Amino acid sequence: EALIGAGHAYPATDGSGDVYFDVQSWSPYGELSGQRIDDMEPAADADPRGKRDPRDFALWKGAKPGEPTTASWATPWGRGRPGWHLECSAMAGKYLGDEFDIHGGGLDLRFPHHENELAQSRAAGRPFARVWMHNAMLNLTGEKMSKSVGNALLVSEVIKRVPPAALRYYLVAPHYRSPVEFSEGALAEAAAAYARIEGFVARACERVGADAGIPVLCADFAAAMDDDLGTPTAVACIHEIVRSGNAALAAGDDVQVRGMLGSVRAMLAILGLDPLAEPWASSSGSATATAEVIDALVGVALEQRKAARARKDYPASDAIRDQLAAAGVAVEDTAEGSRWTVRT
Repeated sequence: EALIGAGHAYPATDGSGDVYFDVQSWSPYGELSGQRIDDMEPAADADPRGKRDPRDFALWKGAKPGEPTTASWATPWGRGRPGWHLECSAMAGKYLGDEFDIHGGGLDLRFPHHENELAQSRAAGRPFARVWMHNAMLNLTGEKMSKSVGNALLVSEVIKRVPPAALRYYLVAPHYRSPVEFSEGALAEAAAAYARIEGFVARACERVGADAGIPVLCADFAAAMDDDLGTPTAVACIHEIVRSGNAALAAGDDVQVRGMLGSVRAMLAILGLDPLAEPWASSSGSATATAEVIDALVGVALEQRKAARARKDYPASDAIRDQLAAAGVAVEDTAEGSRWTVRT
């Protein structure tokens, strides 16, 4: 009624009980998607019946014969129900108020759905969302992954192959506006990358204690997150600190380890990836237990390498070192014996 009174909407001319938004009456229409009204073409399947302009969109849909009365409400134009766009504006207004900070959604919803939400809300005098964030699609073999296409992967199936936190890392690491082409290889690489971070956290906690570090954010991390949630740069910052942290562990510099552990955990917490926080600690086992297994396995390999060197079987010694390197473990021979770190 407010939109009709302001001249931005009208009841359908065919007596259907529909109410349409008059896009020509709202000059900013197209601002969200970067389009001009005069350049817009109506959709190929647009039904022009009852409309002044085929580009007008439904605010209210009149009830059809045979539809249950529980799915419609009485209005001055007859029984009916809200259109898709109006439903979302109404829900946002009820739970967030007339003006709120962020409206998110998939890139495929920017037009027409979000464009229409914005137009009808502001035309009714409500400021609506201050910031719009549209995420790109997760694709499989070049197509958007969705139930309607029939190519969706179930999370419950994916986490049988990688830990839940590794799946989250896989989805967080790219920028939210960049499309992701799902592949098992990329998922495995992400799982290995997260395992290197998790391994550092576990070894550092074993050395200095889980609560020893002061949670200080890396300045580059904070700047990246402040710049349109730049997670690729933010994740790179984490790996850089982890590399330095592994070097500090190898050198026995507990002061540096303590500071880097606090910084890494603070950054991971912002991304929801701290391996010591719920739900990761309970769903995938403790990071400390994982580190103990890694320590034991690497220790066995280094003992075998030590034995090979003692009998001057250098090809076997080099092969063990190369196998460890391929798994991301760097071995350094010193006067005190072999030391190892996990590369990131």
